[in-house]
Amino acid sequence: MRTRSAGFTLIELMSVIVILGVLAATAVPRFVDLSGAAKEAAVEGIAGALASAASLNHAQNIANDAGLTSVAPIAVDTCDDVGGLLDGGLDSDYFLPATTGTDIDSDNIGTEGAASTCTVYFGSDATGSISATFVAYGVAN
Repeated sequence: MRTRSAGFTLIELMSVIVILGVLAATAVPRFVDLSGAAKEAAVEGIAGALASAASLNHAQNIANDAGLTSVAPIAVDTCDDVGGLLDGGLDSDYFLPATTGTDIDSDNIGTEGAASTCTVYFGSDATGSISATFVAYGVAN
């Protein structure tokens, strides 16, 4: 009777290497360049934070006008002003031009509560291709 030696044959080892190579060739490109998706997600998160800050500031303005609180809201006349509503301001990796969307203080929508669609960009200016929009509300002191 013949006994089999322990271990793998060369064919088995080559088969495993080929299978791992095929898996690596299909999976690696998906994970190599995730920085673009991460930047898009970050810009969406910043836009959400700016929208929340603008909404809370607008609610504070309504409560102040109703005499429910004596804490004055922060004035918001342009899209750029919304960046100042965040604690610590808008990070230097993002750009919020005053001229995006509709200026809150022009075209007869300068009243308190006037809505404007604003755009935030990843990068130091509006030439970046990664951007997200949010709604801001005008607040006058």
